Amino acid sequence: MHDGSDPLNEPSADIPRRRKGIYMLPNMITLAALFGGFYAIVMAMNGRFDLATVGIFAAMVLDSLDGRVARMTHTQSAFGEQMDSLSDMVSFGAAPGLVAYVWVLKDIGRWGWIAAFVYCACAALRLARFNVNTGVVDKRYFQGLPSPAAAALVAGFIWLATELELDRSVLTWPMFALTLYAGLTMVTNVPFYSFKDLSLKKSVPFAAIVLVALGIAVINIHPPTVLFGLFVVYGLSGYAMYFWRKAKGRPTSVISTSTDEPDERGLHE
Repeated sequence: MHDGSDPLNEPSADIPRRRKGIYMLPNMITLAALFGGFYAIVMAMNGRFDLATVGIFAAMVLDSLDGRVARMTHTQSAFGEQMDSLSDMVSFGAAPGLVAYVWVLKDIGRWGWIAAFVYCACAALRLARFNVNTGVVDKRYFQGLPSPAAAALVAGFIWLATELELDRSVLTWPMFALTLYAGLTMVTNVPFYSFKDLSLKKSVPFAAIVLVALGIAVINIHPPTVLFGLFVVYGLSGYAMYFWRKAKGRPTSVISTSTDEPDERGLHE
């Protein structure tokens, strides 16, 4: 007797159901990066600005690893992408702004928290724009200063001043200017080299390994000075490239792919 059910639509007991889940390895690295940003905020509240800057730099290192690990292990996911963006907002948006404010910006009242907020807001805008422009931006360049590099400018300045035991009272306005520069540069259309076309899987000359060893040795001479100097050079390199391209009559936009999507028409102007 037929009861009206269709055996073709019933799930087979022999076919195991696929469980939904997340990949542990890349997301654990992302969580560790998030902890670095949270740790920086807590240390700043406790007056340990040396440890606060270390937390931000540690988050930078971890942030550079999670995506590469996901690609190498074929564990990319939409969840991981969203998790990475949220982690970046804390570690490279909220944390540097709050650390800078607690360090010296609070001494100038409303101007201090305005600068910190502008930095934080620009980091959020930069990350949102990066997410929606992924398919149309030339992979060799970033559109605007990447948020980890902006965080390194702010944290590097604090780390260097703390290491040299400089008088904080004379650094208030330089910190104010640097915080605004880092924040606003994140939302410009200035191209910054991304280094994404450098592959670790390709063979390189022996001299390249020697240069890496020399670079490590130079950084160890005085890490705060060398690292801050490197990020200052990188933070200015985009403007140098922009004006050089403009002087040569070359296009300055990093938008490389045309699209007919209504929400993306303005990207190509």
